Amino acid sequence: MALGEGATALLLGVIEGLTEFIPVSSTGHLLLASEALGFHSTGRVFEVAIQLGAVLALVTVYAGRLALVFGTAHRDPLQRRFMASVLLAFLPAAALGVALHDVIKTVFFETPALIAWMLILGGLVLLAVDRLSLTVRHAEADRLPLRTSLAIGLCQCAALVPGVSRSGATIVGALLMGVSKRAAAEFSFFLSLPTMAGAVAYDLWQNRELLGSGDLGLIAIGLAAAFVTAALVVRTLLGFVSRHGYGLFGWWRILLGAIVLWTF
Repeated sequence: MALGEGATALLLGVIEGLTEFIPVSSTGHLLLASEALGFHSTGRVFEVAIQLGAVLALVTVYAGRLALVFGTAHRDPLQRRFMASVLLAFLPAAALGVALHDVIKTVFFETPALIAWMLILGGLVLLAVDRLSLTVRHAEADRLPLRTSLAIGLCQCAALVPGVSRSGATIVGALLMGVSKRAAAEFSFFLSLPTMAGAVAYDLWQNRELLGSGDLGLIAIGLAAAFVTAALVVRTLLGFVSRHGYGLFGWWRILLGAIVLWTF
């Protein structure tokens, strides 16, 4: 391997932070980059655990908003409803993720061709949806009907297959249900908090007996790098998609998927 393990962990952390909140599949990027770099973490825990860095970055950027939600929920029905909306959207993927955990880690994670095809298919979907003239019925992420939130949560289940993209699935689902581009991205941000935190906690617990101090050190490096880069992405993404949409991400997915199929 050309890079040392520490440098590889750092690079993968940067990739995670750059891709977690854009609809290109951070897990797909991490798995493909790990394969290309010859990096094989214990139980593929590294690729899941460093997502916690992105979660922490999101918490930092949205600290004021989160404080408002949790601090006023006891007296503000709107904030209680928003919390219920996010929780409702979280449940389908949480249940299915636990049920399919072994298949996801031993089959889906180890099949580069599957990841490549999902990247291409998702890219085509993004390009198609980005060109649709959709009527906006919901312009604020915290005012979505509960049935819309549940439907977005069901869309998130597709992202259990690496290459689909959690943010991509939720954003596309939201757009098709009349949510504005900005609100779709913002709801996807908030939905990522319980989704990724739950995934990291469950995967670490499942592999607790396999991990050594060396694994934890690499995870710490990747997590820190993901934190810094994800914070930069979150601060700029909403403005970018409001102005330019999601077409650029669709083209990138198609290009990367084609390169992977050609290479592997």
